[in-house]
Amino acid sequence: MAKKVSAKARAAARKQRDKWKMKRWYTIRAPRNPWEFKKIGETIGESDEHIMGRVYEMTQQEFNGDFTKMHVILRFRVSECVGQDALTTFIGHHHQTDHIRRQIRRYRGKVDDVVDVVSTDGYLVRLKPLIITQKRVQTSIKQAMRAKARELIIAFASKATYAKIQTQILDGTLEEEIRKAVKPIYPVKSVAIRKSQLLQEGVVNEKGKTLDEIHAEEARSDAELKAKKAAALASAMEDEEEEGDDAPSILDAAEAMEPASEKTEAPAEEAAPEEAPAEEAAPASDVDHSSMTVAELKELLKAAGKPVSGKKADLIARLNE
Repeated sequence: MAKKVSAKARAAARKQRDKWKMKRWYTIRAPRNPWEFKKIGETIGESDEHIMGRVYEMTQQEFNGDFTKMHVILRFRVSECVGQDALTTFIGHHHQTDHIRRQIRRYRGKVDDVVDVVSTDGYLVRLKPLIITQKRVQTSIKQAMRAKARELIIAFASKATYAKIQTQILDGTLEEEIRKAVKPIYPVKSVAIRKSQLLQEGVVNEKGKTLDEIHAEEARSDAELKAKKAAALASAMEDEEEEGDDAPSILDAAEAMEPASEKTEAPAEEAAPEEAPAEEAAPASDVDHSSMTVAELKELLKAAGKPVSGKKADLIARLNE
């Protein structure tokens, strides 16, 4: 037998809240430095506590439109919620595994390393460079290239902020510097910072545009975009109206031609007999039906009381009858 549901349980079920209705959308934004709170995505949650600490991943192609970096995955962690905005911290990146495997071929050498660096603003970052040589190399050459790359990375990070490290990793500047440094030791096929990881945060830089300024700029750009769309729509409607005005002008031309023919025929009866044939032949010779549009030809046929169906050649032939 089925269990009887008490009235109290039914009332509790009716009072149960719909959790999906309580949730709201948050706009995920990149860090203030160096990305100026750029919009990178959206997420949904019940409250700020549910959003805090959430990790958002996206490809570098989606982030800045660089098609050559579609294999690079960027990782952001939500660190603060301000209204409907979820502010993030860049916590690292990594190259997709299949891309790295395609780089490492037979008869090529692989030189990789793990380097922990500290930026000028106190961020502890772990970088993993990867160097692919054109041919297989001896262990001593690998050690020399690894030591040179490590020395360059530590020297660079000791003079750069965490924001600068981010930009130079993602735009390939640091990779190019490593290539130039190790190329004299042995010919290099490719150089990449295959992974970066934020181990410890440092001093947050408060320089740059505020969130209110970013909101104002976005509202201004949205208004400009709407104005451009409205102007384009208005111009399109004006073009349609002008095209619509052309049709009455064609009708007017056809009507203007009809009384003209009547006027030429009326004086023909009163004129001298020798002038009548010339005036009657004039309209047939002067009117070039082939240069007229189908609409004009149909109007002439309507005025003459003839059928208007058929192709343009049929209409011309019917007018010439």
